[in-house]
Amino acid sequence: MKHMSTIPVYIVANFQIEDAAVYRRYEKGFFRILKRHGGTFFTYDDSTENLEGFEPLTGRVVIFTFPSAAAARGWYNDPAYQALSEHRRAGTRLRFLTMVHGLPPRS
Repeated sequence: MKHMSTIPVYIVANFQIEDAAVYRRYEKGFFRILKRHGGTFFTYDDSTENLEGFEPLTGRVVIFTFPSAAAARGWYNDPAYQALSEHRRAGTRLRFLTMVHGLPPRS
C-alpha cells in the first residue's frame, strides 16, 4: 500500500447561496488559490437529484480534488484562502465542507 501522502482527496461542499453578489467575490479568487495548492475543480451542481435517504442535499454542491490531504489542508489553511472565504461565509449558508480520501492506487 502506498503512503497516505500519495492518496488524492476530494473536497465536497454543500451550501445555499443567499447573496449572489457577495458569493461572486469568493468565486473570482477561488480558482487561483485552488491551483496554487495543486487543486483541480471537478464539478458543481445546483439541482442534484436525491435517489434515497431522508436528508437530501439542497442548494449547490461543489466537488474538487487535491493530490493529497496535506495539499488540501494547505489550501484550506492558506491565509489568502481564509481571507477570501469570508465572502463565501457572508454570501452562503454552508451545510458542509468535507474532505473525502480517495482510494490508494491499485497495483
